[in-house]
Amino acid sequence: MSVKTFKIWYLTHKWTSLICTAFMLLLCITGLPLIFHHEIEHLLGDAIEAPALPAGTPLTSLDSVVATAQQARPDEKPLFVSWDPDEAELVFVTTAKSPTETTDFHFLALDARTAQILKADSSDQLDFMRVMFRLHVDLFAGLPGMLFLGFMGLLFVVAIVTGVAVYGPLMRKLDFGTVRKQRSTRIKWLDLHNMLGIVTLVWALVVGGTGVINTWADLIFKYWQHDQLAAMVAPYAGQPVPQGLGSLQAAVETAHRAVPGSTPRFVAFPGTNFSSPHHYAVFMRGDTPLTSRLLQPVLVDAVTAELTDTRKLPWYAATLLVSQPLHFGDYGGFPLQVIWALLDVVTIIVLGSGLYLWLARRRSNPVEQRIAELEREAAIAPALGSAE
Repeated sequence: MSVKTFKIWYLTHKWTSLICTAFMLLLCITGLPLIFHHEIEHLLGDAIEAPALPAGTPLTSLDSVVATAQQARPDEKPLFVSWDPDEAELVFVTTAKSPTETTDFHFLALDARTAQILKADSSDQLDFMRVMFRLHVDLFAGLPGMLFLGFMGLLFVVAIVTGVAVYGPLMRKLDFGTVRKQRSTRIKWLDLHNMLGIVTLVWALVVGGTGVINTWADLIFKYWQHDQLAAMVAPYAGQPVPQGLGSLQAAVETAHRAVPGSTPRFVAFPGTNFSSPHHYAVFMRGDTPLTSRLLQPVLVDAVTAELTDTRKLPWYAATLLVSQPLHFGDYGGFPLQVIWALLDVVTIIVLGSGLYLWLARRRSNPVEQRIAELEREAAIAPALGSAE
């Protein structure tokens, strides 16, 4: 590598790191409790648990669940019905005053066997985990906040790649992973920063890359609505919006028949951003480790409960869905969560040490000293060649 090229890599690494470090520290710190969100919710007493009932108690009709939710929130409309894959006894209903509402929601958790309301919540009630989640996802700024964090994530990925390019020439005279403990504090932190950065390289690229993809979620699904969803509901173009809705239970049973071997993950009511004015959109998930992370939308006529269309999600939406569990490490059970948490802590050390190295910079910058050495070597090499 020439001295000029090394300088370009070094300066790119330096400035991309400086710009994104504070925000990446925030994301790593807020992401740490999110890795264990189920465990923390149980510890804080915020977890929702269904009461004990005799084994084999059947699930009640979804129409009863929706009726209970509407009685509890008579001035609002149901927007979504969803299920937690790990809690079959629970069903969740999201309501709002308008099907296109984007901020003011109410959430009801119900017993799927009795339609009893177990917990009522709203989007303006902030507990510890919700604050961590909002800071991690959008800085309480909605789509602009998500896109801003996505840009910071891109800078983070660039900083990782350029850091690898800088690492080789910088540490060429030292064994891999060397930490020069006998040198100054700043030199020791520089070596530690380089070593931990290389050790966590792959993980940081995976988490950083999937994090960037996740920030595009709203845009990806908006494109899906204008692309695939528009084609699926084309036969209904120009038809009046139905005044009354048919059975949700019948619609979900239609979806089961259309996609056998799967279970519903959530249902979007007519008029919401994930459906059309004429359909229940039932998003089904598979029963294998991979397909359980993917969704297949089934559009069911909201009046007759007849199947309209079903298609697998396009590659860009499937990529988003696969990246989400990979980002938080929640697809491999508790052991993988622990590994993700340890790597997160190491990344916090890498980011913090990088910030320290810049704040504690001196005239005797070790990287700039190495650049000077490379320049001297580049100047000497031609003279040696002519002497021979």
